[in-house]
Amino acid sequence: MNNAETTFITQNKNVPVIAGYDVVVCGGGPAGFMAAIAAARGGARTALIERYGFLGGMATAGLVAPISVFNYNGRRMIGGIPWEFIERLMEVGGAEEEKPLGNISFSPEKYKLIAQRMVLEAGVSLYFHSYLSGCQKVGNTLTHIFIENKNGTEAIAAKYFIDCTGDADLARLSEVPMQPAGATLQPASLIFMLGGVDTDALPMIRHSQQGVNYHDLTIRQMLEELDKTETVPLFGGPWYCGILTKGMVLLNMTRTYADMIDNRQATATECRLREDVFTFVKLLRENVPAFRNAYLATTATQTGVRETRRIQGVYTLTGKEYLDACDFPDAISRGCHPVDIHASVTHQQRCEFLKDAAFIPYRCLIAPGFPNLLVAGRAFSADEIASASVRVQASVMGLGQAAGAAAALCVPHEADVARVDIAQLRETLIGYGANLAK
Repeated sequence: MNNAETTFITQNKNVPVIAGYDVVVCGGGPAGFMAAIAAARGGARTALIERYGFLGGMATAGLVAPISVFNYNGRRMIGGIPWEFIERLMEVGGAEEEKPLGNISFSPEKYKLIAQRMVLEAGVSLYFHSYLSGCQKVGNTLTHIFIENKNGTEAIAAKYFIDCTGDADLARLSEVPMQPAGATLQPASLIFMLGGVDTDALPMIRHSQQGVNYHDLTIRQMLEELDKTETVPLFGGPWYCGILTKGMVLLNMTRTYADMIDNRQATATECRLREDVFTFVKLLRENVPAFRNAYLATTATQTGVRETRRIQGVYTLTGKEYLDACDFPDAISRGCHPVDIHASVTHQQRCEFLKDAAFIPYRCLIAPGFPNLLVAGRAFSADEIASASVRVQASVMGLGQAAGAAAALCVPHEADVARVDIAQLRETLIGYGANLAK
């Protein structure tokens, strides 16, 4: 049956309301678990919904490494709960800071463990293996979300909701307006882990210098030469990162254009990139001495997504404001990563480094007329240039921390998220350790 022949059926069912909270966070990636911790520490009864059986999102399901970037121009720019998480991870041998820039190499399994510990210690109720499928609202005020899991369809009530799905799934279901779609989206990439690698021989395995794009130009040139005489899949970089185990390395080099919020395209992309991974492993083994004895240990649980939906917020952060490090009276977090825009159909990349760490205003986390919804992570309100920097892990951790703290401040007075006391919010975030000073 093609789209022209699509028919519809109506499904009616009673859905049990299984719990009620002050704050519900949808998505347990870097922004989401930070938001849940911040909300709970602020005194809000908090729940966190996650579709996998572990936390970490792109870090653990997508194997995106390193966690970048915490420091800039000799100062820690993203602090508070995000840096507390890194310190906890380092304490168990699960992370290593690459000074002075503050990129973090990490063990994906220990990342899952420490994220889980911190969420549970904060008193957050976790709902793993649960997929957001709908919502209910009165006007533009959300009252419930619907989740699907082995128990069937379930409803959860809350006073405030935070969308940390990455793809603005809850915002879309709530009918929040989205930024106009661009002509193209950045490509998707399936990261893979190799064992048996001579990691001592890899020159770009560490990421410690400011203003350096850590792609391996030698391997890139080799692939470009091979592409003249044989079929080489589309690639980027390549970039790689250690996981604190000798001989093991994560490779980020596959790429293809796909709209990853379309299920059919996402399915085809997963299949295509998995084939490409095996092709690249063969090419690396045959042509790069450091990979001569390499073997494929695993591919990421899901393909990494750089760009999909972004909300049309109360304020939209522009690339010019971001690159100029414009300060805002309602700034709630910083960004340090270069503007990083990957071409979808070529090997090219735009990589533009910042002069100073940028500021992100609170107004970018809320949508006009939606009184109890916040959006953190890469779906926040920004243009394609600002978003291409803030979408990385350390930056979205800062946004999640801010969203969780803001929701907790709103709870006692049931305040509209647009009317949160900005001075009190900034004071709370600075108390956690966020750097909001020019």
